[in-house]
Amino acid sequence: MFPPFDPERDERKKRKLSFARGQVPIRVLIPNIFTLVGLCAGLTAIRMGIEHRWDLAVAALVFAAFLDGLDGHIARWLKASSRFGAELDSLADFVNFGVAPAIIMFSWALEDLRSFGWIAVLVFAVCSALRLARFNVALDDDDVPAWKSNFFVGVPAPAAAIILLLPIYAADLGLNWPSLTPLVLLYTIAIALLMVSKVPTFSIKLIGQKIAREHVPPIFVLAALFIALIITFPSLTLFMGSVTYLALIPLSAYRYFQLERADERRAKSQNGKSATPLAIAEKTASPETDTELSA
Repeated sequence: MFPPFDPERDERKKRKLSFARGQVPIRVLIPNIFTLVGLCAGLTAIRMGIEHRWDLAVAALVFAAFLDGLDGHIARWLKASSRFGAELDSLADFVNFGVAPAIIMFSWALEDLRSFGWIAVLVFAVCSALRLARFNVALDDDDVPAWKSNFFVGVPAPAAAIILLLPIYAADLGLNWPSLTPLVLLYTIAIALLMVSKVPTFSIKLIGQKIAREHVPPIFVLAALFIALIITFPSLTLFMGSVTYLALIPLSAYRYFQLERADERRAKSQNGKSATPLAIAEKTASPETDTELSA
């Protein structure tokens, strides 16, 4: 009931939690393996882009994005989250969604513009690095309302990488024009600026947590349908998905500001209620009131 005084007891307990004899459980390695496989997919996308094998480059990038959305959930499911894994994931994201799509877009169209095209892809890569750095810093901020967890600030790097290749999807569908190159340059810079902007966008990072039982069958059907579409009609599926995502950005911003105004009104109403008793107390304790009572 009463343990003896031992000032080093907490330190020994922490050491006991470390892995015995330098051994690491396999479950800790699994999320990092997924991250490294995704990194290899991103590097493969760079090679395919340099070799002008656009279909394989897009497929490798989409596969890297799929693994990026999977490794975090696996780490939470296995309770294997670590600081090392977070840093590795951030570095892999920069290569996969900052460097790889920039190289692919430069090799596909912007190479014809020479220095101007290279400046555009440099802007995209730099904005991706800034975006990931800002996201990592924001993870340490706990003083955030719960409803804000449903939104990202700016376009996340994986989504920006996928929608950046929208002109390639359009070209595969026969929507290519000879004068497309200047438009691709402007489009690349616009997507880069969206990454570092403060435009609210819908977040799907809460997917994978608890859901209602009645929603399970529709989710399975939609997942199977999406996989079938992206395997059978990859260019059309990615084109429609990118256009839909861009169209939802104004809607997400409208919904964010709507919730923000509602939150501000709620906070003002609560402050008004809490201020009423205080105002009454100050009024009863004021000198004028005491003078009138004494008179």
